[in-house]
Amino acid sequence: MKKTLLLLITLSIAVCAVAQAPTNYYNSANGLTGTELKTALHNIIKGHTSISYAQLWNAFWSTDNKGNGVVWDMYSDGANYTYSLGQDQCGNYSGEGDCYNREHSWPQSWFNSDATARTDLHHIFPTDGYVNQRRSNYPFGEVRSASWTSQNGSKLGACKTTGYTGTVFEPIDEYKGDFARAIMYMSVRYYGEDANWGTSDMTTKSEIKPWAIDMLLRWNDQDPVSQKEIDRNNAIYADYQHNRNPFVDHPEYARMIWDPNWSINEDLNEPVYLFPNPIERGQTLHISGNMSQFDAVAVCDLSGRTVLKATGNQVGDFAVTLPANLAKGCYIVKLMRNGVVVKYEKLFVK
Repeated sequence: MKKTLLLLITLSIAVCAVAQAPTNYYNSANGLTGTELKTALHNIIKGHTSISYAQLWNAFWSTDNKGNGVVWDMYSDGANYTYSLGQDQCGNYSGEGDCYNREHSWPQSWFNSDATARTDLHHIFPTDGYVNQRRSNYPFGEVRSASWTSQNGSKLGACKTTGYTGTVFEPIDEYKGDFARAIMYMSVRYYGEDANWGTSDMTTKSEIKPWAIDMLLRWNDQDPVSQKEIDRNNAIYADYQHNRNPFVDHPEYARMIWDPNWSINEDLNEPVYLFPNPIERGQTLHISGNMSQFDAVAVCDLSGRTVLKATGNQVGDFAVTLPANLAKGCYIVKLMRNGVVVKYEKLFVK
């Protein structure tokens, strides 16, 4: 990927979110793909400031506060219970709704409780203790037939994802991208620093197994970066570790590293223009440029829900009027080819 695409993505992100990556933070990664990109990103984010295991509880106040001190728990969001930060920490539990604890999305047994990884906030989240226990050390995956389902719809059961048939834990769709980007962060952050790490059904040391990376790439595409992730990334960078999750800032890095079918197409370096941007509700959005490089365009809100879409011949002359009742805020424009997102732009609706 050339510098032009990276610059456009950086500028478009700045339209909708402040306190993103500092200027030049990813400069050494520009123009790279594959292992070279993975190495460059590792060198950018390595050597972060480590906090203690006890400090994780305090960090959750700024990284996972849903508002008014309510824990933003991706394993129970939407269930009939909530937790208060600092008040409902585990402790003992016998079922859902008893308390919350510290979930390592990359389980500790996979990295042999390496001290630095054990407190790395980019993959640690506050979650219901009982659901965390049910997830155990199972890989993330897509369940064929659930043997157990949590109150918010997270599932445990046999995997239906091509390449693996063992037991997996499947979070709800709204947070699949969050977990995918957390797992990919860990693979890059500890690349080359994993001599004492173990293996799992999903990983070999810090490497993600092929069946899993294929799934995580899909999750990264299907569940775009949300404002929750942006805010969390900013808080970890500013207040705690002083490093960032590159896949939150640049979700396109995922396929640029792990997708063997990714190729640098010179057409992708030609700019794509969204106008007007910012746009008012009820106005017509136009997307112009060399649109022959795409076969689908989708406008998604920050939860990943598609609000507008054009495919096939429509893409060559994409113009659509935004609904007058569309919520104000930031939207993600995904430009796709053969089902793969090859460009991300951001649109601000005022």
